[in-house]
Amino acid sequence: MANAVSDQEFLEFLIKSLVDHPEDVKVTRKVDEMGVLLSLKVNPEDMGQIIGRAGSTAKAIRTLVRIVGLRNHARVNLKIEEPEGGRVSSKGDTSTDESLGDLNL
Repeated sequence: MANAVSDQEFLEFLIKSLVDHPEDVKVTRKVDEMGVLLSLKVNPEDMGQIIGRAGSTAKAIRTLVRIVGLRNHARVNLKIEEPEGGRVSSKGDTSTDESLGDLNL
């Protein structure tokens, strides 16, 4: 049974090595008919480090997790949870109406 948890342990170790707030890293593991789903939560300040430029870091992490899953004969997927409040807007807080107005429809 030790192998069954190794994908979760591997992901935790990997993410804690990348972030500034390793104490906030939480990984949950769920198994269903589709395979294994690992859900990752990190401190909102660390999201940029996990996603990387154009998603390159997140893609690499997903690839590594899938490889670990293949070694254990399991299909493993990674879900990166959005921080509370969703994404931070670069313009600040704007209403939906203002955003639609910017589209010049």
